[in-house]
Amino acid sequence: MTYLGFFNVVNVPCIQVTAILRVNEYTQEFQGFSVKSYDSNQLPSNNPIEDTRAEARCLLTQGLLLGIFDGHAGGSCAQVLSKRLFKYVAASLLHPEVVHKYSQAPTDLIQSFNDNYELAKILEELYSSSFKQFLTDLAKQTSEVDANKALERAFLRIDQDMSQEAEPTVAGPASQATLTVAAAGAVACVSYIAGAHLHVASTGDCQAVLGSVTENNRWTATKLTEEHNSDNAAEVARILAEHPPNEQDTVIKMDRLLGQLAPLRAFGDFRFKWSRDRLRRLLVPKLGDQALPPNYYTPPYLTAKPQVTHHRLTPKDKFLVIASDGLWDLISPLQAVRLVGEHMSGKVTLNPFRLPKSEMKLKEVNQLLLQRKEGLKMKPLDTNAATHLIRNALGGTEYGVDHGKLSQLLMLPDDMVRVFRDDITVTVVYFDSEFLQKCPA
Repeated sequence: MTYLGFFNVVNVPCIQVTAILRVNEYTQEFQGFSVKSYDSNQLPSNNPIEDTRAEARCLLTQGLLLGIFDGHAGGSCAQVLSKRLFKYVAASLLHPEVVHKYSQAPTDLIQSFNDNYELAKILEELYSSSFKQFLTDLAKQTSEVDANKALERAFLRIDQDMSQEAEPTVAGPASQATLTVAAAGAVACVSYIAGAHLHVASTGDCQAVLGSVTENNRWTATKLTEEHNSDNAAEVARILAEHPPNEQDTVIKMDRLLGQLAPLRAFGDFRFKWSRDRLRRLLVPKLGDQALPPNYYTPPYLTAKPQVTHHRLTPKDKFLVIASDGLWDLISPLQAVRLVGEHMSGKVTLNPFRLPKSEMKLKEVNQLLLQRKEGLKMKPLDTNAATHLIRNALGGTEYGVDHGKLSQLLMLPDDMVRVFRDDITVTVVYFDSEFLQKCPA
């Protein structure tokens, strides 16, 4: 990014750069589970940031949920999703009989970690009412519980509920807030990990990438998601097939939905979903005539339906990287996997050297010291792998991290930073190889 030289941005000390990078980092550890720990971090570009993230343990199914939500047209939709979606998923994973019993005597469905958002009380009451109705509907289901279908059901239902909650007759005093959410949008990637089973649901252009080692101890990157944008030929074909032939030149225009929206699947964004009459009644008074997109003939044009994949974890699978497109705009999936892999090797040198067991032979101790010496060559600045990824994504070169480049990108003025990068949100999930080794096939 040599064009940064056009701006008078002064390099700042490494310690200040590191402090900026570490403001939002977080680490959570687990025991007796297929996940050992996860690292997360966020670096804003928008002010306020439009990305959110959420992590929680399902208390009735013992699975772990981790998600990233990338908002647009404001952060309200992403924030609401981060507070509500996991409860919908956790409920969808329960057998209908359990749902019925739970609805009679509700307890906590999830245990959230690093939850920094608070909903207004007036919204909590409305959202609680919607969730109770969802439980009632779930209790009537007759099909067996399937994690992939549960994720899809939760995604679609919360989007449907947000649509209904935008009606003043439903929202009541909260209608101004719910209309704000309806006018905004968000894409999302959510992973559900239960034992050796990894399920990933994605709507939009966040990505989840699995980092694994081969028999030759080389890193491989497996994308578990597809971006829902105009670069995805299958996605474009899907949308075109849903609308009449005379709209083929207007549905996707300038690589955007109706010439306006980059992601081709998203939560919220109801001005691409509602009827023309409903848009005129609810959003035009709030946003003006631009609330009605051009060539708007056969809605809906947009869906929140996720693509869901399942992967059976093995001891060769070491970690999962989930991130908003702010990271993937800067580095490839394989680069991310290699960076986290190197971080894993170098991270051990950040801790004091301790023998893993007593009465070790001198040869064994010498081998550990040699391994530690090799690890020192890759010693990272950050203990948090998400921070390590952000540092390298912004300042990385083929020779390592360029501090000048990194400090310039971090110190750009608020009115310029969005030109050069997006909000970045990253979660790195580490798997327990020994636990997976013992999991039945």
